[in-house]
Amino acid sequence: MTTSKRLADRKIEKFDKNILKRGFVPETTTKKGKDYPVDPILLGFFVFVVIGSSLFQIIRTATSGGMA
Repeated sequence: MTTSKRLADRKIEKFDKNILKRGFVPETTTKKGKDYPVDPILLGFFVFVVIGSSLFQIIRTATSGGMA
């Protein structure tokens, strides 16, 4: 099957218009402001759990005499 000349010309014209626009992103689609991927409350909870568990481990190791 062959493509009609008119359809091929339309596709080529569309491609030629688009090739000059590549790489340019409009200002409206870019993210502005402080948009964190993680909620600050969840991040704070995670830090609390990690630091708290490490402190608990250090205290437990110190009270058991070194090697647990």
